[in-house]
Amino acid sequence: MTKSGKKCTFARKVKIMILKQAIEQLKSGLAGVAEPAEVQAMIRVVCEDVFNYDQVDMALRQDSELPDFAPQRVEDIIARLRRHEPLQYIVGSARFHGHRFKVTPAVLIPRPETEQLVDLIIDENPGSDLRVLDMGTGSGCIAISLARALKFATVDALDVSRDALAVARENAAALKVKVRLFESDMLAPQPPATYDIIVSNPPYICWSERETMDSNVKDYEPSAALFVPDNDPLMFYKAIAAYAAQSLGPGGRLYLEINQRFANEMRRLLDENGFNDVRIIDDSYGKPRFAAART
Repeated sequence: MTKSGKKCTFARKVKIMILKQAIEQLKSGLAGVAEPAEVQAMIRVVCEDVFNYDQVDMALRQDSELPDFAPQRVEDIIARLRRHEPLQYIVGSARFHGHRFKVTPAVLIPRPETEQLVDLIIDENPGSDLRVLDMGTGSGCIAISLARALKFATVDALDVSRDALAVARENAAALKVKVRLFESDMLAPQPPATYDIIVSNPPYICWSERETMDSNVKDYEPSAALFVPDNDPLMFYKAIAAYAAQSLGPGGRLYLEINQRFANEMRRLLDENGFNDVRIIDDSYGKPRFAAART
């Protein structure tokens, strides 16, 4: 109030940003951070996951006003990307198998190669009422995708990280599927139940490989979900194979994502654990990426 008793009002100045400006600022701010095609892909993700504008909107609604938070958010995104922080952690989500999954630094970012693993399982298991276990579930992307795609499947998933399980629980709720989640270490899993399918994408990168990796992976994603000792690179696979040999029913199937360096060792390990029809399967780049076997 003024001394005269009149109410004094102040106009709040808000910097308005339109979609076109946001796109141009992102493009200029990310120049040199990545190849032009990758920068364009990043911009599409930001527009869709932060501002809810798809590719059609980006073409037809460039003069649309963005929310008040847009200018600061764009600056923040550029700064974090220039520090090589993964875009998926910045926007809080990643696309996998046609769905959006929440991701945090507690979980690995889902990869396209792992989508191939999910597709392989779906293609090879057309039956219904299958019992499935995902070991080391992280964000839950494998378990949830299988729960959505397989007919009337019962899907369990385990992880040693409570923070990862919390993310997986949120993703299962958001995508409206039932997945039973358990806190358990892959190296010492709980007494066996009986499953038709066991799948795992465990840590498999040797510590000696770390220095050759991109900063956005080695500096931000959880090391415990990525790396294994150089002197025991198959440590998780040994435990998984032993558990699966006890827990898979007759004709049960084991599916693994693997380190291409150890494809021959993986075949030998599965043979030694009594599995049949052991296969090493290439990914879309022609690299040995998956192992599959039957009891």
